[in-house]
Amino acid sequence: MPTQLVLFDLGGVLVELGGVEEFRRLAGAGDEDEIWRRWLSSPSVRRFERGLCKRQDFATGMVEEFDLEMTADDFLEIFAAWPRGLMAGAAELVSSLATGLQRACLSNTNELHWWEQQDAERVQSLFDKRFLSFEIGLVKPDREIFDFVLGASGIPGEAILFLDDNAINIDGALNAGLDAHRAVGVAEARAILEERELLS
Repeated sequence: MPTQLVLFDLGGVLVELGGVEEFRRLAGAGDEDEIWRRWLSSPSVRRFERGLCKRQDFATGMVEEFDLEMTADDFLEIFAAWPRGLMAGAAELVSSLATGLQRACLSNTNELHWWEQQDAERVQSLFDKRFLSFEIGLVKPDREIFDFVLGASGIPGEAILFLDDNAINIDGALNAGLDAHRAVGVAEARAILEERELLS
C-alpha cells in the first residue's frame, strides 16, 4: 500500500537533543540505550509526558527517583535546555515531502519542551497533524499511542511511515502495524524518504 502519512519523531530525528549524556552521567547509567530504557520506563517521566503532573512535581520526582545530587529547581533548569532547536535541514526535509502526503509528528514531550523550546514556532508549523504525548495522555513505546494515531488519522498502519531514533519505539510501532524505521538525524531520515521516493 502506498504511503499516505509520514510520521516523524522530533527529538533525535528533527530536533537536536542535548542533555542525554549529561543525564547519563548524573544518573550513573551505562550506555545510551540503557539511559533511554530507564527514561522511557520512569514513573516520573511517564507522568509528566502524559500531562499528569506539573513541571515542579516532575523535577522533584526525578531527583528522588534517580538519586540526583541537585535540587529540583536545578534539574528543571538543566532539563528545560535539552531541546536545542531544529537540526540543519530538518525544516527543509519536512517541507519537501511529495505533494499529497500528510506530514505529522508523534512525540513523547511535555508542555515545557513543546512551548518553550528553541524554534518552538517553527517546529509547530511544520506538520498537518501533531500527536503529542502530554496532550493525548499516552506515551511511546506503549501500544495505545500507536493505536490512537491509527484511529485519529483513519489511515492503515502499512500506509504510515514512522521515523524515530529510538529502537524501543520502532519495535512498538512495528507491533502496532506501522511501517516503522529507525532514523537518527536528518540525513538518515532523508535517505529513507529518498529510497521510498517520497520527496518532491
